[in-house]
Amino acid sequence: MDKKTLSIVAYITLIGWVISFVIYNGKEDKSSLERFHLRQSLGIGILGVGLAIVSIIFTMILPMLGLIINLGGIGIFVLWILGLINAVNEEEKPVPLVGEFIDKTLTFIQ
Repeated sequence: MDKKTLSIVAYITLIGWVISFVIYNGKEDKSSLERFHLRQSLGIGILGVGLAIVSIIFTMILPMLGLIINLGGIGIFVLWILGLINAVNEEEKPVPLVGEFIDKTLTFIQ
């Protein structure tokens, strides 16, 4: 798999991310593009799961507040689309708001 394909597959479900991660770790010539998009897609996924957990908790306490927080899922979807577009264009551009934080935090992906 070339670096563009590996970067795109990282955004397509958790299984796609795992496949990309395994292939990336087995390669001799690791690209910064692949590493960047593996980090970004994992960060967006973690953010989505975290938002879902917060939404469930707030829905049990205050249903209307939970609904409002749940609308943040649209924002997560937009971040996912922007990351996927950057992978297709082979750009190492972080997603808005959280991309820089994700890249600095998920440094275990070498």
